[in-house]
Amino acid sequence: MEMKYPNRLLSAVLATLFMSGAWAHSEHEHPRGSPVTEMSSPSVDAAAGKPGDAKKVARTVTVDMFDSMRFGPSDIAVRQGDTVRFVVVNKGVLPHELVLGTRAQLKAHAEAMRENPHGAHEDPGAVRVEPGQKKEFVWEFTKAGVVDFGCLLPGHFEAGMVGKVKVAKA
Repeated sequence: MEMKYPNRLLSAVLATLFMSGAWAHSEHEHPRGSPVTEMSSPSVDAAAGKPGDAKKVARTVTVDMFDSMRFGPSDIAVRQGDTVRFVVVNKGVLPHELVLGTRAQLKAHAEAMRENPHGAHEDPGAVRVEPGQKKEFVWEFTKAGVVDFGCLLPGHFEAGMVGKVKVAKA
């Protein structure tokens, strides 16, 4: 049997799981003492850079988030010292996040989120975007190398909702 609308089917299944609470993620802060609150924020790691000054934005990058558990684009190239305005757009029916950090930090934080999924990220290098909405943040890439990003909602990171910012040496 041929499926004409696999993305719609996937969206419907994911929406059902979300609505049932299987992937619930509320707007409340992580409870004190939870594995999530005990971790350092992935977005403030010095390897990732630092919050940027909106007056010094060199370019704007729009990143779309899809219920197929992908970012578009998932590979972004910048130069060391660039200050980038990220416009993050949720094109799906599920909430999604974009969180900057090292791969190890993101993986550890995603695992902690599975154990305690009730929380929201309010970090300078992280945004949670509800379906059909968009949010922005400004980030300065201070070091050359690779800065990872991902959606840390339970199941999303594990399903491949990840990307990389490749920071070329100035």
